[in-house]
Amino acid sequence: MGLLALLIVACGAGGLAWTLLDSPLAIDPQDPAAVALGASLYGRHCAECHGQQLEGQPGWRVRLPDGKLPAPPHDESGHTWHHRDADLFGMVKEGFASGRYAPPGYLSDMPGYGDTLSDSEIRAVLAYIKSTWPEAQRAHQARISGG
Repeated sequence: MGLLALLIVACGAGGLAWTLLDSPLAIDPQDPAAVALGASLYGRHCAECHGQQLEGQPGWRVRLPDGKLPAPPHDESGHTWHHRDADLFGMVKEGFASGRYAPPGYLSDMPGYGDTLSDSEIRAVLAYIKSTWPEAQRAHQARISGG
């Protein structure tokens, strides 16, 4: 009986460890320091494509001749808030890779910033983006992120 209990605990802990490894640390849109840092980093690394006001590029829903879509908005008019924190973190860190965060064959200009930004800086950028959303979008996104 003791061995079975140990096995159950070990499997449960393994599942918890996997969940923690698959999830970024908290992305808190109510942390003023994180939001301020994120706003600065967003301005330097993201605004060129996604817009100073998070508005995205014009016609972001219409494919370009090369098959790619323009950069989407990160405000409430876009779909950023439809994604879990773990996925948003991965998209910024690794880029919008076909097959991982997008359907196979999907083409995107979104680079990865894992070599440019630290994990805490990526979380700060996401905290800034999330801080601009209305409560309904934040609540939905928190729910799908497990919060």
